[in-house]
Amino acid sequence: MFGNDWDSVLHEEVNAEYFNKIRYALAAEYKTQTVYPSKENLFSALKLTPYHQVKAVIIGQDPYHGEGQAHGLSFSVMPGVRIPPSLRNIYKEMHADLGLPIPEHGYLVHWAKQGVLLLNNVLTVREGQPNSHQGLGWQTFTDAVIRELNERSEPMVFMLWGSHAQKKGAFIHRDKHLVLESTHPSPLAAHRGFFGSRPFSKANDFLTSKGIEPIDWNIPQN
Repeated sequence: MFGNDWDSVLHEEVNAEYFNKIRYALAAEYKTQTVYPSKENLFSALKLTPYHQVKAVIIGQDPYHGEGQAHGLSFSVMPGVRIPPSLRNIYKEMHADLGLPIPEHGYLVHWAKQGVLLLNNVLTVREGQPNSHQGLGWQTFTDAVIRELNERSEPMVFMLWGSHAQKKGAFIHRDKHLVLESTHPSPLAAHRGFFGSRPFSKANDFLTSKGIEPIDWNIPQN
């Protein structure tokens, strides 16, 4: 299903009754509604970032609901799509924190392939209807993903931006993993604690201290 070690880690979840209900509901939604991301990109986060390669987790809320935006990674958009305001603020903080150039696109696959799990709380959405799939059951599945990561012996960094992400990560073992909390990077909240939080350098300092190769946050321009 995922093509890597997540298949064994999440075997029980994808065979659980609630997950079958999600499958049936989604099959109907894809037939009768415009749903994002596409079926092919539904599990991009897990496919691109295997369980044992996760170094950092960035939790988003639900996918972008505009045409051509969502492709299964939190905060990321497809190439050629205008950079959304929250991601623009993430880039501003990255520049202020590390001095890296601000990318001209919002495609975050470079991060995902290095071990940054870009996981949304809810994995699908109807076009133009934010939070429309909140009741589908995705939260149970993504809670299981976080739970499995939390139990892993190797330490990692959890970046919990905003109250939704902080609630989702409330049970993380902070004696083992680094938890970085701030306000959400959205234009409404970024000035209340996200700007100046320096999550990128803090994450790399932690990984280096544990003997783990730090993340190259610099996104190639094309």
